[in-house]
Amino acid sequence: MISSSNGPRPIPLIGMGTASSKESGDQVTAGIIEAMKVGYRHFDTAAAYKTEKSLGEAIKEALRLGLIKSREELFITTKLWGNSAEGHLVLPAIKQSLRNLELDYVDLYLIHWPLKLTQEELKIPIPKECIFPINIKDVWEAMEECQNLGLTKSIGVSNFSPTRIQDILSFAKIPPAINQVEMNPLWQQKKLNEFCKKNGILLTGYSPLGAFGNAWGHNHVLECDVLKDIANSRGKTVAQVSLRWIYEQGVSFVVKSFNTERMKQNLDIFDWSLTEEELIKISQIPQQKYIYSSLMVAESNDVVTELDAELSFQ
Repeated sequence: MISSSNGPRPIPLIGMGTASSKESGDQVTAGIIEAMKVGYRHFDTAAAYKTEKSLGEAIKEALRLGLIKSREELFITTKLWGNSAEGHLVLPAIKQSLRNLELDYVDLYLIHWPLKLTQEELKIPIPKECIFPINIKDVWEAMEECQNLGLTKSIGVSNFSPTRIQDILSFAKIPPAINQVEMNPLWQQKKLNEFCKKNGILLTGYSPLGAFGNAWGHNHVLECDVLKDIANSRGKTVAQVSLRWIYEQGVSFVVKSFNTERMKQNLDIFDWSLTEEELIKISQIPQQKYIYSSLMVAESNDVVTELDAELSFQ
C-alpha cells in the first residue's frame, strides 16, 4: 500500500488495468476474477474503456464465491471522459459510472484527459472539431462535490502536466490525490515525479510494460536490450525488472494481463531490489513517449498540439 498526502485511503501499490481493445466483456470479467484469486485488490477502469459493467459483474461474483468478504477490501478507480468534462456534467457522469459498477462509491475518480469533447459517444478517431479546452475550475469544483457527497473517496487527474496541476492547486479546496500518467523505463517521468512528490500528489504509472497487444500499445519496453540483460542476469522477467524499477521510484502502477502466470509474476517484485549499477543503466535508456492525445484524433488542432507538447515534459 502507498499513500498520497491528500488521499483518505492508501492505494494498493499494484493495480490491474482493464483497458482492452480485444477482450470481450465476459473475458474481462473472468480476468478480473482470476486476478482477485492471485491477490490483486486495486482495479482501474474508466467510462471510456467500456469495462465498468464487467468490473461490477466481477465484484458481485467475487463476493458470491467468497474471494472477498466485502466491497471494502477493493480499491476501485474510474475516470471522467471528455464528453462529460463540463461542470454540470460531472455529477451525472460519476453516477452513471456507479450504476455501471453497481457500487455506492468508488475509491478514486480521475479526470481522464484535460480535454473537453463534444461527442455524445466515444468514437476513435475523434474529429478535431469536437475537441475544446477544458474549463478546469468548473470541472474540478464538480469533482470536489463528488468527493463531498461520498460518491468517491478521493479525486485526481490523469495525463496532466505540472502546469495544469499548478492551475488546479491555485484554487482547489481539495487538491488532486493522484496523477496517472504513462510511465515505464523508456518514459521515466523524473521531473513530473519530483513535482508531484513536492506537492503531495502520488504518481501512478499506466502502460508500465508498454501495453503491448492493445491498439495503442508497443513492445519497446519488453524488447529493450538493457532490461533484457538485467533480467537475464537476475533470473527475472523483463516485466519484473520494469515493474521493480517503477516501484523503486516511489509510485504506484496499473498493469494489465489476463494470463494467470503473468499476473503472479507481476506481483513477485518485492523480495529483491535493483543494484545501483542496474539503476544507472536504466537511467541511461533513451527516452521516448508513446501515448499522446493525438493518437485518438483524426487530425490535431491547437488544443491537442498544446497538450501533447506539455506531455513531452521530461
